[in-house]
Amino acid sequence: MISRLQALLRWLFMRVEALFNAAFGDRLNPLYHLGEIGFFLFWLVAGSGLYLYAFFETSVAGAHASVEALTHGQWFAGGILRSVHRYGSDAMVLVMMLHMLRHFAFDRLRGFRWFSWFTGVALIWLVYVSGLNGYMLPWDRVAQFVVVAVFEWLDALPGFGGTLMRNFIYASSVNDRLFSLLAFMHIGVPLLVLLLLWVHVQRVPKAKTNPPRPMMASLVLTLLALALVRPALSQGGAANLGMAVGTLALDWFYLALLPLLYLWPLAQVWALVGAGTALLVALPWLPPRRRRGIARVHQVVVHPGAQPLTVRAGETILEAGLRAGLALPYECRNGGCSVCLCTVLQGEVDPGAYQPGVLTDAMRAAGQALMCCAKPLGDLEIEFEPGSAAQHLPVAAHVARVERLERLADDVMRLRLSLPEDRRIAFKAGQYVNVLLDDGQRRAFSFANPPQHDDHIELHVRRIPGGRFTGRVFTQMKVGDTLRFEGPLGDFTLREGTQPILFVAGATGFAPIKSIVEDAFARGLARPMWLYWGVRQRRDLYALELAEQWQREHANFHLVPVLSDADPGDGWTGRTGLVHEAMLADFADLRGFEVYVCGSVKMVEAAVPAFIAQGLGEGQCFSDAFLPSNAAAGPVT
Repeated sequence: MISRLQALLRWLFMRVEALFNAAFGDRLNPLYHLGEIGFFLFWLVAGSGLYLYAFFETSVAGAHASVEALTHGQWFAGGILRSVHRYGSDAMVLVMMLHMLRHFAFDRLRGFRWFSWFTGVALIWLVYVSGLNGYMLPWDRVAQFVVVAVFEWLDALPGFGGTLMRNFIYASSVNDRLFSLLAFMHIGVPLLVLLLLWVHVQRVPKAKTNPPRPMMASLVLTLLALALVRPALSQGGAANLGMAVGTLALDWFYLALLPLLYLWPLAQVWALVGAGTALLVALPWLPPRRRRGIARVHQVVVHPGAQPLTVRAGETILEAGLRAGLALPYECRNGGCSVCLCTVLQGEVDPGAYQPGVLTDAMRAAGQALMCCAKPLGDLEIEFEPGSAAQHLPVAAHVARVERLERLADDVMRLRLSLPEDRRIAFKAGQYVNVLLDDGQRRAFSFANPPQHDDHIELHVRRIPGGRFTGRVFTQMKVGDTLRFEGPLGDFTLREGTQPILFVAGATGFAPIKSIVEDAFARGLARPMWLYWGVRQRRDLYALELAEQWQREHANFHLVPVLSDADPGDGWTGRTGLVHEAMLADFADLRGFEVYVCGSVKMVEAAVPAFIAQGLGEGQCFSDAFLPSNAAAGPVT
């Protein structure tokens, strides 16, 4: 029964979404932004409510009069904002219901998602309580009806026995303390809503809380138009407990349950509400069962970079990747665009629900899938176009001046760039920039300086035979030249935690590690750190003295240089071989560690699977692979 209902709703949503995509485009499809719209409406309702509260009198005699003065005495402000407050609240209920219904239709409530579903149910009830409370404040005939109905309903609970309704038998029983209580609730409950909204999105990777700007502008204009065409007004004059309330125009978004209080026994209404809430809370654990393979945890290798990824039961590839901090391309997150397109190299996926126009049968036959919809049916190996991740993200462009050129080794140059005083760049240790060439091509280099020294940029440039940019750095560039670049980019950054850290750097892969390590020292991080730095020969350890200084000055830092092709004439007595194998020899069990790997693609692709095989925990390996011909994919040497 549940699966059939979900299938029907899913069919309806997919067709309506297709219509909206045709009308607005996938980036402005409101059904792809329901959660964000709900957040925005909350802020609109809260902001308009604060203005109204500034003029509201919390007293029996003054409540209704102050609301009327707001509505008619300053219709251009208070009157419009009262209507915005009312219609924005209604819209928030509608959006939350659609949001929950959509997640139910696409079965996005099971497994790890149960927490977000549960908090969503609680949010709906808190918003409902806040709305009922709001209708009591104007103290008109609607407020009288809501107060009497709600308190009669509460009186039906064990323990009250009619004590609440005694306060409303006579008009003289209602005093100013009631309005102080109601006003306090109307501030306190929305604060709880805000707190729970924040909790609600914590398990959603890269969750957004603001819809696109055109959508925000459209919502504001729509609410303003409603406020002008059909302003929200009080009904029937001030409340009068000496007279029964007659016919009213009810707000069916908030007050739909109240007529039942006069049609059914109150206990049955409580039973209906309790059973409905219990059903919503229990839905994540009710049948149908998950399909084959989706109920298991799977390992995924993501190219480029051979980045390991653990996908939880019922999780899409995109959700898992964003949770792990991978720079995956995405836009709508609902199968309505093709930004997150990937190719399945090995394994099988459940493609999920998507718009047929963005993933054709021919594309599926070629092994392509949308990461936002696809769920693994086993262990996978996938590949995505790295340039697409940067293509859809706004990246700031900058101009810097060459301040210093310092040759650190025969083929390594330290390039120091200065920035204008008003154009400092806020970056994270481990990120990189794209240097822009005259023909629009890009060359990527990691920040080698920590973010605490943001008055300049330090890059370690390794000369590539025949390289356009690196050749220019070594033969033509001079102090005073200007460089155009964009950034910061990348997510090869230190994660917060307490686990010991293993850094594995190949050649100028030392640059982002240097930025991360110096940032860690500056922030006083006490986590144990080991740096395994692999190069071919002794002369390639271009910053060995600096790394040895770190080891002398910081008890939690340890250095292990490794040469893969040591020259007998150098008298090298240290470690030799492949750098990742040296690290594996020292750490037979990698459980409980974080590993950061930066170097050539060949090195990363050899190292990462070996680390996983030696016990490295899920989501604890972070890599940055050098791709000389594709700057958008990561730093180059």
